[in-house]
Amino acid sequence: MTQISPALSRRFFAPAAGVVALVALVSAAAPASAEIQFSFQERDIARMVSIGGSCNRCELSGRDLTGAAFTGANFMNATLVGANLRGSELVGSNFSGSDFSRADLAGAEMSGANFTGASFTSAQMSGVSAMGATLIRARMDRAILTGAELNGANLNGAVLSGANLSGAEANAATFANVNARGASFSGAEVSMSNLSNGDFRSANFRNAELNGSRLTGGNFAGAAFHDAELNRADIRGTDLSGARGLTQEQISRTCGDAGTRLPSGLTVRTCRGMSVLRISPPAPPAPPAPPVPPRVRNIVVASNGH
Repeated sequence: MTQISPALSRRFFAPAAGVVALVALVSAAAPASAEIQFSFQERDIARMVSIGGSCNRCELSGRDLTGAAFTGANFMNATLVGANLRGSELVGSNFSGSDFSRADLAGAEMSGANFTGASFTSAQMSGVSAMGATLIRARMDRAILTGAELNGANLNGAVLSGANLSGAEANAATFANVNARGASFSGAEVSMSNLSNGDFRSANFRNAELNGSRLTGGNFAGAAFHDAELNRADIRGTDLSGARGLTQEQISRTCGDAGTRLPSGLTVRTCRGMSVLRISPPAPPAPPAPPVPPRVRNIVVASNGH
């Protein structure tokens, strides 16, 4: 039998008490539907929390769920206001309608997950990986998404006002019909993406890549395009008359029409038979099977009482 030192006991069992409370909380909302698992090794004591199953309208605000793995879970309309989800895994899970306001999701894995109608107001989401995620009508105003991976993500109708997406990768993403007023896309990769009919007033696109993207019908009054790349960008019917930092060299590489409005002195060419390269969103990765390291003791607390 492995002996556990007093110091080790404090490190392991103190966090366990908090997680057992979380088990009780989840169980009360959805009996026999969620499981939390601890795993520790003798040489490298590390805690792993794994949550699966279904828990509609769970109340998890302010909880410390650092590194938690929500594997194929259904947490619709959950409340996670101010929760700590740094480094967590939400791959393929359903969090539609959930509230992540002011939550810390830095470095979280969100690929292929469903966040339709969810709220991320003022959330910390720097470095998240949300490739192929569904964020339709999500509220992400004032969210920090610096360096985020949003390739193939669907943000149709999302609220991004005041959000910071500097340095983000959002190629082949959908930003149609968004409210991104005052948002920053500085240095971001937004090529082959759909920004049609969006409100991008006063947005920052300095040094951004918008190659092959569709900007049709959008409002870019006061938006900054200094040193942005617009090769083969579709600006038909786009109002760029109040945009800042645009040059004739940039506009000459775009495709417009009679409905394109530009700052004084700039002219656009009409591209006939324009073809646009479409990139299919990446398929969401399958949740990895948990490793089975040597000399591991597991303590499992399940909600069904067994």
